[in-house]
Amino acid sequence: MMTRTLVPWKEPLQGLPLRYGTPREWTEVARGRLDELLVDHAHCEQKAANTAIALIGRFPDHPGLARGMIALAHEEMRHFRQVLDRIEDRGFRLTKPRPDTYVKALRAWGFRHRGGIGALGDQLLVCAFVEARSCERFRLLAEAFLQDEELGELGDFYLRLADAEERHWELFRELARASAPEAPVKRRLEEMAEAEARIVAERPLEPRMH
Repeated sequence: MMTRTLVPWKEPLQGLPLRYGTPREWTEVARGRLDELLVDHAHCEQKAANTAIALIGRFPDHPGLARGMIALAHEEMRHFRQVLDRIEDRGFRLTKPRPDTYVKALRAWGFRHRGGIGALGDQLLVCAFVEARSCERFRLLAEAFLQDEELGELGDFYLRLADAEERHWELFRELARASAPEAPVKRRLEEMAEAEARIVAERPLEPRMH
């Protein structure tokens, strides 16, 4: 059985722009309502692919964006299929998605708060934080499930996905850096980190990825 010592991070926020760590009690909520969590996760992967394609349509001439989003959309759809496989293997089915109030709140802050770096830059940073938060929660699930003989395979799955989400947040950050001067991007990243922390801290612990 795999153990905590095999994960490649020292703590779940390592290398991420997040200022608030999800309480570890969240993993117990997730474990107790695993089918709900997997359905929410599946929808997150599908929405991420849709967002990548939409960004290409809105900003086709931004350097590196189209190819980066094509690769990301392919990977997100592969993850969507893999999560759906696990849902169906458990005898459950995909249901309609619930509104993602976390993403809605983060977008509202990003698009309305003064001092932004432009429509593209702010949207890229919102996506960066969504991917970073997913990475943190995948890491928490990996840590918990890898120590559970019954859920070890799922823990290994989330270990791999955490690595992908880390790459995704970094991709969005680098694209944002290419959209505006370095100093405003750095400032906006720090401001959004504070806003994102408040949004997450105010949310109840639910079997959801955000």
